[in-house]
Amino acid sequence: MTATSHLTRTHRPSRPLQLGAVVRIFRRGGGDPTSWSDRGRTWVFAWRVPTGPVTLRLVDHPGLGEVEAQAWGEGAEWILDHLPALLGEDDDDSGFVPHHDIVAEARRRFDGWRVPASGLVVQALIPTIIEQRVTGKEAFAAYRMLVRNNGTPAPGIGADLRLVVPPEPRTWALIPSWEWLRAGVDGARSRPAVTVATRAGRLEETVGMPWLEARRRIESLPGVGRWSSAEVAQRALGDPDAVSFGDYHVAKNIGWALTGTPVDDDGLAELLEPYAGHRYRVQRLLELAGAMRPRRGPRFTLPTHLPGRS
Repeated sequence: MTATSHLTRTHRPSRPLQLGAVVRIFRRGGGDPTSWSDRGRTWVFAWRVPTGPVTLRLVDHPGLGEVEAQAWGEGAEWILDHLPALLGEDDDDSGFVPHHDIVAEARRRFDGWRVPASGLVVQALIPTIIEQRVTGKEAFAAYRMLVRNNGTPAPGIGADLRLVVPPEPRTWALIPSWEWLRAGVDGARSRPAVTVATRAGRLEETVGMPWLEARRRIESLPGVGRWSSAEVAQRALGDPDAVSFGDYHVAKNIGWALTGTPVDDDGLAELLEPYAGHRYRVQRLLELAGAMRPRRGPRFTLPTHLPGRS
């Protein structure tokens, strides 16, 4: 393919699809250099897939019951072949039964949401590691700087939007320690990120594994724990049960939404026990519905997940 040529595919999901609700999770903050949206029906992503860099443009046509996809770059055919999984076509919620009114209402409002599966494990894991133990604002700024400095211009329409394809694993592995520090990423996070980059092949093999086995392999790396593996499973593996234990806000928010009282991880596990197999589904539906506990008093700088958890 030339720099300007592209491939087109039309995806007709088997049930109604709310595109923005599904793909919003792939965006790492408002200034993410790998994504763009018109805040309506169009989403554009600049990614690196196994066959090379790609720009993917998705346009929702709910009246027609379809999503129009265009892709530029060496990875165009790969991403279009994986489009159904990316948009959650393989997600099966037939056994999901809401046990709380607020969950039932969230499911009704977002009946077109399903768990996506990009199949891109390293792409999901490195920014997740950068997000460990810091605020989202700090993490997004660090990721933005590192991608802009070490990535490559996106092909096709991505270049017009000034998007950047994330670095390939070898490039992530070669980023010097001083550059990580300049971006605000300390050694406790940059070292695991580099390790991930050097083990990319083994990590990408987790796609298609049983979810628990895949997460065990991901968590076998130093500095990567259950919070990080859950964040990856939610984006790359399509796991509807990968609830974000260890997150600073998730347990408190879900506890407040379901009982009126914030809870800790142990309390969250107990609350979500009736939803086994679909615990992340509950988490994400409540997030989409904006079910967050009220914030009182002065605002503090809070990490995205609990210190000491990875």
